[in-house]
Amino acid sequence: MSTDAAHSLGDALDRDLTGTGRGEPLAIEPRLSALQVSGRRHFDGSWDVVQEYLVTTLGALGVDPVVAEEMTSLPGAEEIAALLELRTQAESGRWELIVVDCAPTAETLRLLAFPENLAWHLRRMLPGTAGMRRAARPAAAAALGIPLPGPEVVDIVRRWHDDMLAVRALLAADRSSVRLVTTPESVVIAESRRTWTSLSLYGYCVDAVYVNKILPAPDPGEAVGSGAAGFLRSWNQAQARGVAEVVESFEGIPVVRSPYLDREPIGPDALHTLAQSLDLGTLAGADLLATVPTSPMAVRRTDQGFDLALHLPLTSASEVGLQRRADELLLTVGEHRRIVTLPSVLRRCDVAGARVRSGRLTVAFVPDPAQWPR
Repeated sequence: MSTDAAHSLGDALDRDLTGTGRGEPLAIEPRLSALQVSGRRHFDGSWDVVQEYLVTTLGALGVDPVVAEEMTSLPGAEEIAALLELRTQAESGRWELIVVDCAPTAETLRLLAFPENLAWHLRRMLPGTAGMRRAARPAAAAALGIPLPGPEVVDIVRRWHDDMLAVRALLAADRSSVRLVTTPESVVIAESRRTWTSLSLYGYCVDAVYVNKILPAPDPGEAVGSGAAGFLRSWNQAQARGVAEVVESFEGIPVVRSPYLDREPIGPDALHTLAQSLDLGTLAGADLLATVPTSPMAVRRTDQGFDLALHLPLTSASEVGLQRRADELLLTVGEHRRIVTLPSVLRRCDVAGARVRSGRLTVAFVPDPAQWPR
């Protein structure tokens, strides 16, 4: 299935997938089906109920109704549709393997971060949470005329919150992984390195890297300095350095080399030919459905208190931002941020320091004497 709005999956398979937006994959050949995600079928009007409440609330604060409606349009509708469709297909029991063809890097990182981020915001809208208590203090609510959410709004928000938690669990499961696709060029490799770090920040496992469009070596019989042969040899040398950089950067992760063919691989037969020409490296003979050992956040006891550790490859201490906010920890790497709700044992602790060593972030916590019984 593809979450890319460019609809390139159908082009690569040489099939029209526009009709699959209703949720029924198209059979391409035996044991292979394809699906292009469409956002329309996943929204049954439930957001309209929530939006009406938000518009009323903003109106009570003096926000123009037109502006309020624009402000409360469904955030990340395409991302939500893709995630819900993935969950639907995964829970259907129909498939041995689901391969998700994702959009370019920025969109994919937003997609993978979305379940946890949206769940965090939805949780703050539920009654009894700190966010809702702050937003709806009786005196302030009465003075401003802010309505409290009704049962229907609460039920919808709770259902969406539970859906996002379920999707997050699916994406972070041991049977799920991410495979990066790059080319042997310095600029693209640098982006792939940053992507690996960002995926690790969100707790996702990268279990292979595919290096695309590796040019063939020129005919040995051609003169070294001849035009086409000389041009090709220069690229061969540059790409060899690029592949070596990928192997070094992603140490311990299988690297698959994909050749630049003499024509575009369009259609199942051409894609099969491409698959047969891959240099799988250490991935050859491996079980492609094997359980992948993930690197989640881990808490361990220390002599001074507790450590919270997270795998953050290719990262230095200067690139990591860390902020404690009540029961949450805000982690920032570059332009990406993750809000971590601390487990109960760490909520009663203070942050004593943090360090980044060998691609691993460790945050030290010490018990707050006021919250720990003597």
